[in-house]
Amino acid sequence: MKGLMEEYASIYGDYFSRHAVPEQTEWYLPPQGGFIVLEKAGQILAMGGFKRYDAQTAEFKRIWVRSDLRQQGLAGEILSELERLAAKAGYSQIYLTTGFRQRGATRLYLRHGFHALHDLSGDLERYSLPPYDGRLGFRKAIDPLEVNS
Repeated sequence: MKGLMEEYASIYGDYFSRHAVPEQTEWYLPPQGGFIVLEKAGQILAMGGFKRYDAQTAEFKRIWVRSDLRQQGLAGEILSELERLAAKAGYSQIYLTTGFRQRGATRLYLRHGFHALHDLSGDLERYSLPPYDGRLGFRKAIDPLEVNS
């Protein structure tokens, strides 16, 4: 988590910390949530989690891959496993956000079938100004009945 928070700080400074809402560990526990970590020799390589957004929707959060391991498919593996776990938990929708400066994350989510809730053409910095809060939303429908255990 430290690497993720350091990366956010390097990209956004204190932009998001000004409006941060403390997260509870319990939000990510089964049966309504989940969290996965890929690690090797005690080093975290990648991670991601989900929590309840509403009765039908899981919100994916904290999806991160160590910078030296990017572009190798790990983020896609994290997304696929989170999707499987969310479907197994009974969710039929996924919602997630990424920051307006994270073009790589935006491309990843679009490649994996997510639909943008904002216009992604042009300068995304406009989403850092009111009435926006800097987050770009994405949604994806999933079938909770088609779960490969």
